[in-house]
Amino acid sequence: MASWVSLLLFVFCQSTSQAREESHNNIPILEFTSETSISNVVQDPLTGRIYLGAENFIFQLGPSLQLEARAETGPKQDARTCTPPASACQDTKLMPNINKLLLVHPANGSLIVCGSRYRGICSLLNLTNVEQSLYYSDNKGERTYVASIEEHVNVVGVMSTYLKDGHTFSVFLVGKGYGSLDSTKLISTRILQDYRDWVVFESIIEASTVQTTPFVPKYLHDFQHAFKSDGFVYFLFSRTLDGMDTKNLTFVSRLCEDDYHYYSHTELQLTCGQNNEYNKVQAAYVASPGKELSRVMTESNQYGKVHPWNKVLFMVASSDDDDSKSALCLYPLNAINERLVDIISACYSDSGKISGFPAVDIPYSSKTDEFCTSKIAKDTLENFKCGADFLPSPLASKPKFALHVQEELTRPGLLTAVAVAVENDHTVAFLGNNHGEVSKVHLTAEPYVYSKTPGNTQGEKVNKNLFFDLGHSNLYITTEKRITKVPVQTCLQKKDCQSCVEMRDPYCGWCVLEGRCTRRSECRRAEEKNGWLWSPRQQCVKIVSFYPPNLSCKKTQKVKINIPSLPAIGLSDRLHCTIASFQSEGIMSESGQVSCDLPQPSVIPPTPEDQDFVAVAVRIFVNDSVELATREFKFYNCAATVRKSENTPCMSCVASLWGCQWNTHDHTCSDMDDSVVGPYIIKHRQRAKCPQFENPDPVLIPVGYKTRISFEGINLDLYQGRIFTIGTELMRNVEEEVNFEDGPFYTFSGFNFSYDKSPETNVLLYVKDKESGKKMDSTLNVTLYNCSMGREDCSLCKNADSKYRCVWCAKQKACVYEKLCNPDQHGSGDPYSIECPDPQITDIIPRFGPLRGGISITIRGSNLGIHKEDIKNITVVGEPCIHQVDKYSVSTSVVCEIGPVAPGKQHQGQVEVEVKGGKMGTSSMFFTYRNPIPETVKPSRGPKAGGTLVTISGRFLDTGSKEDVKVTIGTVDCTVEQFGAEITCRTGDYRADKVPSDPLTVTVKYGKSTMTTITSAFQFLENPIVLDHHPKGSFVCGGRNIVVTGSGFDLIQTAIMKVNGDGSTTFEEAHEKNDTVIQFRSPTVSSSASQHFRTFIHLDNWEKELKKFDYHPDPVFDALPKKVITEASIIIVTGRGFSKAMTTEEAQAFVGDVPCVVNTLQDDKLFLDPPSTQPSARSRRHRRDTRPELLDLMIKFGKGEWVVGSVQYEKKNDLSLYIIIPAVIVPMLLIIAISVYCYRRKSQQAEREYEKVKHQLENLEESVRDRCKKEFTDLMIEMEDHTNDLSEGRIPFLDYKTYTDRVFFLPSKDGANDVMITGRLDIPEARRATVTQALNQFSNLLNSKTFLINFIRTLERSHDFNARAKVYFASLLTVALHGKLEYYTDIMRTLLLELMEEYVHSKNPKLMLRRSETVVERMLCNWMSICLYQFLKDSAGEPLYKLFRAIKHQIEKGPVDARVKKAKYTLNDTGLLGDDVEYSVLTLQVFVHGEGPDVTPVKVLNCDTISQVKEKIIEQVYRNLPYSQRPKVDSVTLEWRPGSTGQILSDLDLTSQKEGRWKRINTLAHYNVRDNATLVLSRVLHTQQNYDQNQENHEERNALLEDDKVFHLVRPADELDEIKSKRGSIKDKSMTKAITEIYLTRLLSVKGTLQQFVDDFFRSVLCSGAVVPPAVKYFFDFLDEQALKHNNVDDETIHIWKTNSLPLRFWVNILKNPHFIFDVHVSEVVDASLSVIAQTFMDACTKSEHKLSRDSPSNKLLYAKEISTYKKMVDDYYKGIRQMVPVSDQDMNTHLAEVSRSHTDKLNTQVALHQLYQYASKYYDGIIASLDEDPAAQSKQLTLRLQQIAAALENKVTDL
Repeated sequence: MASWVSLLLFVFCQSTSQAREESHNNIPILEFTSETSISNVVQDPLTGRIYLGAENFIFQLGPSLQLEARAETGPKQDARTCTPPASACQDTKLMPNINKLLLVHPANGSLIVCGSRYRGICSLLNLTNVEQSLYYSDNKGERTYVASIEEHVNVVGVMSTYLKDGHTFSVFLVGKGYGSLDSTKLISTRILQDYRDWVVFESIIEASTVQTTPFVPKYLHDFQHAFKSDGFVYFLFSRTLDGMDTKNLTFVSRLCEDDYHYYSHTELQLTCGQNNEYNKVQAAYVASPGKELSRVMTESNQYGKVHPWNKVLFMVASSDDDDSKSALCLYPLNAINERLVDIISACYSDSGKISGFPAVDIPYSSKTDEFCTSKIAKDTLENFKCGADFLPSPLASKPKFALHVQEELTRPGLLTAVAVAVENDHTVAFLGNNHGEVSKVHLTAEPYVYSKTPGNTQGEKVNKNLFFDLGHSNLYITTEKRITKVPVQTCLQKKDCQSCVEMRDPYCGWCVLEGRCTRRSECRRAEEKNGWLWSPRQQCVKIVSFYPPNLSCKKTQKVKINIPSLPAIGLSDRLHCTIASFQSEGIMSESGQVSCDLPQPSVIPPTPEDQDFVAVAVRIFVNDSVELATREFKFYNCAATVRKSENTPCMSCVASLWGCQWNTHDHTCSDMDDSVVGPYIIKHRQRAKCPQFENPDPVLIPVGYKTRISFEGINLDLYQGRIFTIGTELMRNVEEEVNFEDGPFYTFSGFNFSYDKSPETNVLLYVKDKESGKKMDSTLNVTLYNCSMGREDCSLCKNADSKYRCVWCAKQKACVYEKLCNPDQHGSGDPYSIECPDPQITDIIPRFGPLRGGISITIRGSNLGIHKEDIKNITVVGEPCIHQVDKYSVSTSVVCEIGPVAPGKQHQGQVEVEVKGGKMGTSSMFFTYRNPIPETVKPSRGPKAGGTLVTISGRFLDTGSKEDVKVTIGTVDCTVEQFGAEITCRTGDYRADKVPSDPLTVTVKYGKSTMTTITSAFQFLENPIVLDHHPKGSFVCGGRNIVVTGSGFDLIQTAIMKVNGDGSTTFEEAHEKNDTVIQFRSPTVSSSASQHFRTFIHLDNWEKELKKFDYHPDPVFDALPKKVITEASIIIVTGRGFSKAMTTEEAQAFVGDVPCVVNTLQDDKLFLDPPSTQPSARSRRHRRDTRPELLDLMIKFGKGEWVVGSVQYEKKNDLSLYIIIPAVIVPMLLIIAISVYCYRRKSQQAEREYEKVKHQLENLEESVRDRCKKEFTDLMIEMEDHTNDLSEGRIPFLDYKTYTDRVFFLPSKDGANDVMITGRLDIPEARRATVTQALNQFSNLLNSKTFLINFIRTLERSHDFNARAKVYFASLLTVALHGKLEYYTDIMRTLLLELMEEYVHSKNPKLMLRRSETVVERMLCNWMSICLYQFLKDSAGEPLYKLFRAIKHQIEKGPVDARVKKAKYTLNDTGLLGDDVEYSVLTLQVFVHGEGPDVTPVKVLNCDTISQVKEKIIEQVYRNLPYSQRPKVDSVTLEWRPGSTGQILSDLDLTSQKEGRWKRINTLAHYNVRDNATLVLSRVLHTQQNYDQNQENHEERNALLEDDKVFHLVRPADELDEIKSKRGSIKDKSMTKAITEIYLTRLLSVKGTLQQFVDDFFRSVLCSGAVVPPAVKYFFDFLDEQALKHNNVDDETIHIWKTNSLPLRFWVNILKNPHFIFDVHVSEVVDASLSVIAQTFMDACTKSEHKLSRDSPSNKLLYAKEISTYKKMVDDYYKGIRQMVPVSDQDMNTHLAEVSRSHTDKLNTQVALHQLYQYASKYYDGIIASLDEDPAAQSKQLTLRLQQIAAALENKVTDL
């Protein structure tokens, strides 16, 4: 307990963070450590302050990383599903606040901070003191949710501005990935101040293209960077291509900064490396490339022209498949922008194609139809560079047109950060990786890593926020919990030029005249030529040569020093030379050479023993102390040249490099001196004149025999009469005189040499002048040889080369020089004619062979012939053995192949060899013929990869030798490893397809002829399966226990873990193994941090790489501050990197020799419980030392052991504490307990009553809350399935024809049977051609504006042309003129202008367009329907379909009365089921007869009628089919099979329950169908009434039909009263009259559940920030334009006109009739709820205020709260449209022409013309009269044309 108290006190007192300065090789490194993980780091560009966004904290640091302020941001009470404020949330708990976004807003001195709590809301902190909050609000709702609550979701942001109403607002743009509970806005613009209706952090741009639900998790957006450049905002991220593939691709998206609708959002794929090998961006940096890199990039021809001032995106990326390596890729912003312009231009002008290939994609859309349909002239494209509302958006490049670049540099491991700086026109990239290293890379034509940043951040991932200080002199490196400030260069560390340039650091160079390694800016005379030598050029100031190049050590003079790269030496500069201890002044000559004096000979150091010169460094200094250059100058010593070769002194002297001369007189070598001449002087290079002895004869000298040697002497004129002696080391210091012969010849009587170390050796004979004792030049080299060495027998002796003259001396039994063997010793005069003894056989290998022979045996011995031909015959056990000639060794070895032993012959015997001369050798040992008998094989199974060590046992297996034996298993070779009484072999790779194999035969083959087998002895099985391994990493010290799990390990004999580094491999064998688990200790590897390791396990021959196994640098331990510990204290060890590859359970700690428990292990702390027993040191000091014993505290991780300090252990006497604590605490506890008991006893009764009431209220409240929450949660979960269906393109949109048919003609009196929908005209075949021709003429007539206007006016003047006829006529006209919608629009405008004049001048203008009282009003409705079809499909259709599905789903979750059409869950109070019906949910298992074995689970209610059950089953089973293609309820039967017999289920049958005259419709409860029951759905051949299906005869059916008083869930109230009066009181719950108002709260519950779907639909329809259909903008502008022309049209009237023309005329119609646009069925109960929403929509569009009271309809009250929000949406929508770019007549006509072209041929145009003519026929006279009165009609002969048409169509004669 005490230890835990200590721990808590420590944690409480410990500072959460610290900043400290370390010295790393004298490099100042500043660092700051946070206790929690750091997510984001930013720098104030004005002050250089650093702000850290860490978990639960924001730190404000000075530029030197000293802590200035700290703001606490968490933990906070929150829940994942909580909508702030948190006080309103349930189930909250303390949750950490992870920083997601950090932005500096210097304009107003604030820091934008967004975290993961409260749905990602943000706050503003003071830049000068982050402890001061400038703004925070958690109650502004969803519009202010910015970041993400998900830890893995990245958020990026960039500051910008926004112009509105002449004001400039500061905003920031945010890019955010998908989080399940976040805002769905992928990109949003957030304002930083309140303005009108906007609040701080509100998303002020609504653009559905990048802000709505298409961004579901399937695209996996991962944002890494955001930046601005030249008026554009860029976001860099990775995502999948289409949601179907999981491979990430890197994209950069671009927005115009002043694009307030995101029309310009275009995405460009960036590929990095061959085949986009590095596909996922990890980090990026934008910078100018500098002069040199821009030149290299331009010359590479893959970037285009790059200027030094251009911006380049430097990106590090990795591979999805293999994160063991990463790459750096470069993308000039110019290239990105050019490719983006190509993509945009292709879409706007070239149908989305570049060079004929599709280049443009619409991301996040399932549309497959053409979208790049606009044709903007290329010369006007500049006007649309930021898109427009009528242009497609967003755009993305196709993969073929991605921006491809090759990687500039690859690195092992995962790169996670990049920063780039330019120094002296050269570019340096700093690349951080996931191990905490930051590499410095010089980006040149061949980039190279030249160094790493100093400091110790190893083992932790480098944060992508890598940046420089304001002076670009230091780099801030952030890792998991630490930020470090390190210098970008360490030039000054290098103290000499060579080490400076060896760094190859572009920052560094050698400042020549200052003698320092510096940056160029720090070298005062860097601009002078050669004043600063740049490090990567690898050049220093060098002395190239001296004149003279060398000098005798006995002389002195001036030396001229040639230094071509010497910088300009000024007049004030002083030069001097230092040579050894000598100094002299340096003088610059005009040629640039430096002259210096050389030292006196006495100062020159002595010549070394083994050299003939001494090298002395000549150093040149400037200004006393700065060394410019150095080079060795050689002082030679001629006298020392003879040391090189003492046997040729004269030749050594005159051949030396120094120009020495030889004096034969005094036998000396001296400096060249032309003044000394004479015959005794031999000059330099006159080697041939040296007196010398050469050409010895003979050259071969035998050992043991004194041989006379003669040789030549030349150039000995000066040595006449001299005596010479000769000698060598082998003469044992004896020198003998040389005899002079005739001419130049001399002789030496020889010497009896002895030598037995080798057969021969070279000997050099020296010659001395006896008088002086000096050696003369001698090249007398002879070879000494010994006959007996290596020639042990007679045959070997005779085989010796004849030049040696060796003979076999029989008496000596040795091989000797011929003159050493006396003739009398062998009784013959000629030693060469002696015959050798008989052969001797000493060994036979092997001694056993198979009966069939076929193996080779080796016979060893002596005198086995001299030549291979000498072997005449070999027999083994009497059988001939064939001599293997190529394996013969002279005298010592014969190899032969034995044959089979004859039957009946003896199997054992001797070996005989006959050699030339008839000599025979017989072995003393015996050879045995026998057959091997293999019997067993172990093991009997092994993996197919091989490597199993198989042991074969049996009898006589060691027959033959290892080389003779070959083992195969089936057809697989088994390599023999051991041969003896047992044979072991290792299996090879089994490659046959059949696994496991059949039991295979093991074959052991001996030699060529003997084959033995063991049948069914071995089986190959599947290789073992490795499933997983844990843990996934180790420290480099190794020793961590790695558990590999899988199966089939029992087959394995040898399991090895292998780690490959960069050129090194380490192994470790498994220490424990069973069939499913193998345990290894991780191998120790090199601690070089730059290495990348790959880990494998070898299971016999099978190899498997362990992916995701990382080696981490060993942990670093700090010095132990506390030196004294007790058993009650706690030991805290600090450091870093502990948790990278170790856990609490694995770590070990020892104090002395006693282990102590590791209590807690954090990455930077270890908490240890001290030992409870007194430890002792592992190595004790002397006993007399009475000081307290210091004990080593050792930490052990695997094989790694670290002594972190010495501690002193003290055992405390805690007896007093154990007495005091109980004495004080026990009485206190007793007093408290008694007091509490008395108080509780006194107030218990009152509290119990209070609790009861409170409990009841809480239960009520809880049940309502739970119901709402549960309903909403269930709906959202189940709607997710529908959402998935939608994302897969399963929204059942109707095709264009069906859509227009239903909108135009379904409301007609004939409904679905209308001739326009059926398309059937009853025209006789004979007249069909005539009618078709006449109708085409009538179509031409309708295309005359004069005729059509007269036609319409005539009809509208007729009293019997009612409203229904007008609507129908307008719809016919729409179809007939669909081929020329521009003309149709013109007619509509003309008629509207007339209508407008009429209402403005003679009626109330506000009533215009209210109802379809005229043809033109219906024409407008149809025109809107046509123009908005595509918008419905692209945008509004999805939220509308979701709303419809949500209403239907919610209604069907509760009971629905099939008769009265009322539901428990509805929005319409009149459709509310006023009874609390009991029901339960059943899941039926439905089998569809004839459609396969699959069973579909379907959820239904037990109170559902059988027809309702069928509907739900059909909907679930055929959910992938549109409604029109599904079977109908009447066409299927439902059968329940509870037992062996089935039962047909019907709504009504003979079992139906009767209650008086009322009959209840059958339900599942009636049939007692249980949960999980199996039902069979079958099709019937013809439709019957559903209650006919179980009747046996007509009588029974008629009985059912007699009384149609049937009910389902509730009976009408009047009937209940009637029954009640007859029977008295009725207790049945179902029969009591309900008070329906009790259930009105259900409306509120349903409304709350559906609210999100309603809001989504309203937003999709009323959002001007998204794509607004051009027709809407065009028509609204038309209304605004006309309103300006009339004085009495105010803003309210315009608002009403717009409302009447679009929301009320189109949207309300679609909202109430979803089946107009979708292939669905809308039931009455669903229609009732849709009507409520439609009414709400209508109320939102009106300007008048609705006064609500208690008497207001429930439907009005239901949405009263939201109406004001919706009204604002409508107002904003109209305002937004007004501010949009106008749609010209030309653009509108282009759009309409495209609609005409796409759809006209599908419509029933001919039928429409025929129907229109019926009106022309009916009102024929009036039309003719109207045309006759119109001069324009007369001029066009319109009357005549109509009469001709009438004659043809009506087949009558007119009065023409």
